[in-house]
Amino acid sequence: MSTISQRLSLLGCALVLSLACKPVCAELVIVVARDNPLTRLDRAELADIYLGRLSRFPDGGRAVPIDQREGAAARDEFYSDYLGQSPAQIKAHWSKLIFTGRGQPPRSLPNGPAMVEFVAGNPEAIGYVDSQHINSDVRIVSID
Repeated sequence: MSTISQRLSLLGCALVLSLACKPVCAELVIVVARDNPLTRLDRAELADIYLGRLSRFPDGGRAVPIDQREGAAARDEFYSDYLGQSPAQIKAHWSKLIFTGRGQPPRSLPNGPAMVEFVAGNPEAIGYVDSQHINSDVRIVSID
């Protein structure tokens, strides 16, 4: 194989890899305000809260799910890893509920720092962020 062919082959491989890779969060965690007593949820409860089927935490307190903006890597990772759903499936789910008047999707915020700030100031809120954004105003919730 000639040097030019080798370089083109390597360039093609690099291009394919760069197109196939998407930004991924270091570690995505579920958070609530420090004042919220919630310490753990099972995946089904988390899914039910985020899909509009549950509006209360297990202790009876009101649960207000907060999303990151559509297209955010953290949002896509959250729905894929925690709920087993693609962005298209989530959009279809909420479109159906909105059309039938049975629900509204969670409020969305632009990024992780905005999520932490909002959740920290709202004891009813639950959100998800890259662990690098965690501060002492929020607490990580264990998911079983």
